[in-house]
Amino acid sequence: MRRIALAVVFLTGAALLPAQTLDDALAAYQRGQFFVAAQAFTKLAEQGDAKAQFYLGVMYSNGKGVPQDHAEAARWYRKAAEQGDAGAQFNLGVMYYNGDGVPQDKDEAARWYRKAAEKGNAEAQSNLGIMYENGDGVPKDRTEAEYWYRKAATQGFAKAQFNLGLMYSKGDGVSQDKANAARWYRRAAEQGNAEAQFSLGVMYENGDGVRQDKAEAARWYRKAAEQGFAKAQSNLRRLAGDQTSGVPKP
Repeated sequence: MRRIALAVVFLTGAALLPAQTLDDALAAYQRGQFFVAAQAFTKLAEQGDAKAQFYLGVMYSNGKGVPQDHAEAARWYRKAAEQGDAGAQFNLGVMYYNGDGVPQDKDEAARWYRKAAEKGNAEAQSNLGIMYENGDGVPKDRTEAEYWYRKAATQGFAKAQFNLGLMYSKGDGVSQDKANAARWYRRAAEQGNAEAQFSLGVMYENGDGVRQDKAEAARWYRKAAEQGFAKAQSNLRRLAGDQTSGVPKP
């Protein structure tokens, strides 16, 4: 089963102390003044500021400026999520999916992912697609999986682009179309997705959906191999006639 990745949040902003506004709090965080940022976020969050509630949840998740406390993170994410903050909805979905700070509940994870996905959050769209493809917390439905993958893929989300390419390659939930598979693999591969780089290499090696081109196959295998993708390393060595381990030299 494909794994759903945890959310990673980067906070940005710039301002001078004292931290009074959301921008001040973000800037304090960026400068490494986590305690100052946490105080400011807490004050704003208690006043009902959804973004502050979201960022305070992030700080409790990461244990920066406050003791790490996943239950408290979930509490603040929920407050922001109920106000419609898509990032908080997504993170709350992740917590329910993994049982992190809340009892594990795949149905509840899917519910929060859907709320974030409907607001255009690409990670939520991709994760919801994975859940539909696997029948995990929702009924198995490859047509619905393709719908959400496409939503995320058209926003440039590489994992969804790869998964959509895989569906076209297999004819799984869509009509089989190797050329379309190669097109989506390429989009993900160009963003550095190692699985897509490897898969595109296989297509070039076999002339499957693209014109056969061993040099192009080797180029994509190398990109994946340099990221530690073992199958790509093996295929690259085979093409190079190299029986050693690791990544063959160009």
